Amino acid sequence: MRALIIEDDPDIIESVTVAFHMAWPGAKVEHTHMGRKGIELVGKYKYDITILDLGLPDIRGLDVLKAIRDFSSVPIIILTVNNDEDNIVKGLEWGADDYVVKPCGQFELLARIKARMRDKDDHYTSSPVTYGILRFDPQSRHLEIGERQVRLTAIESDIIQALMRNGSRVTTHTQLTEAVWNTDYIGSVDSLRVHIRRLREKVENDPSKPKIILTKSGIGYVMAKPEQA
Repeated sequence: MRALIIEDDPDIIESVTVAFHMAWPGAKVEHTHMGRKGIELVGKYKYDITILDLGLPDIRGLDVLKAIRDFSSVPIIILTVNNDEDNIVKGLEWGADDYVVKPCGQFELLARIKARMRDKDDHYTSSPVTYGILRFDPQSRHLEIGERQVRLTAIESDIIQALMRNGSRVTTHTQLTEAVWNTDYIGSVDSLRVHIRRLREKVENDPSKPKIILTKSGIGYVMAKPEQA
């Protein structure tokens, strides 16, 4: 395990480093407080995962994300105090694999790091999933809806696969959070709602009146039969 932390808060760097060493005692954890240096390091070394803050001294974390995505597919988790939904959506759409809001417990962060590491492996081993007129390819993260094709984020990919594999059966909030983050944590249902809302904007003709991803209030979500959507 080799990880890079791009962060300017020494306390956060220490906490995240301890979290890595809890799960991977032999992990090599490097850090920098400058965004430009972070871009340079990712270009120079092969990291298994990168933790990125949005508030950096030299350039915006989102610009760091954008620059890294021009040449690398290394899993990136944004770790920030910024919980604005627009920033969350932008970060995920620009290529972050997850978005974690500080303060965050070490066990939650570890679960989310492990989930994104799992995605890295599954990317090469998972076969396409079909459900009616829907077809999802984990390797490209492309979802085909009849003749239309959309690209999903890492988390949207986990959600759509869980829903498609469950078919017409209800997928509970707990099942979805375990599919995405390997655990159920405080605030996970709220996080799911953000991702489901964004997913509906991509797959539904009218996201305000969903016909494909349906809500089962207080329980979870279910996929309608796509032929009837």
